[in-house]
Formats: sequence, structure tokens, C-alpha cells
Amino acid sequence: MKKIGFLSFGHWSNHPAYATRTASDTLLQSIDLAVAAEEIGIDGAYFRVHHFAAQLASPFPLLSAIGAKTSNIEIGTGVIDMRYENPLYMVEDAGAADLISGGRLQLGVSRGSPEQVIDGWRYFGYEPEAGQSEADMGRAKALEFLDKLSGKGFAKPNPNPMFPNPPGLLRLEPHSEGLRERIWWGAATNATAIWAAENGMHLQSSTLKFDESGKPFHIQQAEQIRAYREAWKKAGHQREARVSVSRSIFALVTDEDRYYFGQQGKGSDHFGYIEPGTRAVFGKSYAAEPDKLIEELAKDEALQEADTILLTIPNTIGVEYNIHLLSSILEHVAPGLGWR
Repeated sequence: MKKIGFLSFGHWSNHPAYATRTASDTLLQSIDLAVAAEEIGIDGAYFRVHHFAAQLASPFPLLSAIGAKTSNIEIGTGVIDMRYENPLYMVEDAGAADLISGGRLQLGVSRGSPEQVIDGWRYFGYEPEAGQSEADMGRAKALEFLDKLSGKGFAKPNPNPMFPNPPGLLRLEPHSEGLRERIWWGAATNATAIWAAENGMHLQSSTLKFDESGKPFHIQQAEQIRAYREAWKKAGHQREARVSVSRSIFALVTDEDRYYFGQQGKGSDHFGYIEPGTRAVFGKSYAAEPDKLIEELAKDEALQEADTILLTIPNTIGVEYNIHLLSSILEHVAPGLGWR
């Protein structure tokens, strides 16, 4: 049994082929998609966060709206770039969204990836401290976020407050009990996956990772997951670790499916650079008739290691067709792999 969610990049463009012409279209359709996905039995609704782009960027209003209109589906991000964040303000936003959803938030955070503009976090008012890299800054903010999510008081109260204070130091409000244990780290290397385990975060592993051995993508990702789980065990955490992997998987069951995705399954892993000097390995897309798809996915080692699978979806095609894509996986593929 595996949890199956979707991951939306939240694109929009004033293009005649797009169902999402505006930001409003994307936001409102994202809510509708999550509601419909819950109805067909999808376990999670996850959204990418990208700044300075015609994509979703401010997740908490969207997550709150989805939380208010759904009952069971997990709601999350993949991932929030911590270089752009004020950790304390984020604690408040996340706490509110989690309480609205009844404790269903599964927040993916990370140190960030290449963005649309050079050093975009500088425009948000942030600079690495002396001797820090931007990645160090992102990880430091993540640790502060985790610390403040614990709900422990840290701020000295005003002796003459506008409203009565509880005794002792004050914490951020609203506090959502248990949210600290539902934070995920998006790791591109084995080392950062181990770091995430040591700090009690679940693991999100994407459709790419930094190349550390030259092996096929799914093998490198499976090795990353095993290293993470071993580090989690050594850290002595008393709760169960969770691991998600993202995949582009399309079951070709209609002529429309074949038109859109028939060529995607013919690709393979490839190597390239997402930032200077750092080679990455990119996983292939899967697109085939259900029987063939089951055969191919059964050979993906990382899929076997993960407990949660996030299916990347083409949100620009609209809610109805994306629900068809997700339903096809649940009906024709997941049972054959033991995911359902």
C-alpha cells in the first residue's frame, strides 16, 4: 500500500491551448482539482512554489482554501524555498493553514533551486551572513522554522500588554500541535537527505538529483532513500519516517492520452546541469499502455523504496482531464503494482 498524490507546478499563460490563462484560473482550478482528487481517492494534493514566475508562489492562502473545502486529503508543498522565507512569519501562516485543514498539512521545504532571477531572495530582503552560502542560509532558516514550530515560548512578554499573557515566555500563535512532525525536506544529494533525517524531517526526492555515481536515476535515488532511512534509524526518532518520490506517469487508455503523451514514454534518463559546476541526473517520464506501464514501474527501485508517490500533472490542461489521468493510475496501474 502506498499513498498516491499529485504535484502541480501551477502554470498559467494567456495561450489558446491553456485552461489556465490567468493566476486566478490556476488558483481556483487548484482548489477544484484537490476537491475532485479527494473524491476519487487520491491521498495528497501538493504544489510547487516558484517566485518571479507565472506559477504558484504563495502557498498558504491556497492550502488554507483547500483545507476548508476538503476533509481527508493531505495538503502540501514540494517545495518552499527557505531562502525567501521569514521563518517566524511562516510558522504563523503554516499553523493557521494546518488548523483550518484539521492537521493535514505536509509541508515540503528546501534550501531552494535555481530561480527565475539572479539571487531572487535579495529582493525579499535576505542576505547570507558572513561566511554563509545561500544554501547555508536556507538550511539555517529551515532549522529556525522547525525550532519555532515546537511551540516552546521564546519571547519576553511586555509587562504592560494590551491583553493578558499566559505565564512565562511567549510562543508564536496560532500553534498547531503535531505540525513539527509533518515537515519534509527536498533533498538533491545523499548528504542533505542524511541531514534531513538527523533533524527529524521526512524526505522528498524529486524527478532529479545531483549525480553522485553516474548510475541510472532510479538507482541513485533508491540509494539516497536507503541512506536517509539508515540515518533516521541512527538518530533514534520514535516516529516513522516517510519518503516521497515524484514521477511523471501517464497511463495511455484513450486516444487523447496517446495524442498528449504517446511520445513521452520513449525517453530515458539524461544528465545535465541545473547550476554551474553541478551535474544532475534527470529521471525519465513513463507513458504506456497500463500493462506495459506496470512492467516498467516495477523495475524502478526508488518507487519500491518510497511510501508516497507524487504524480506530476499538466495543470494547464484543466481539472477534468487531470482527474482522468489520476483515475487511470488508480484504476489501471496501482493495483497491478500493489499500491492499492
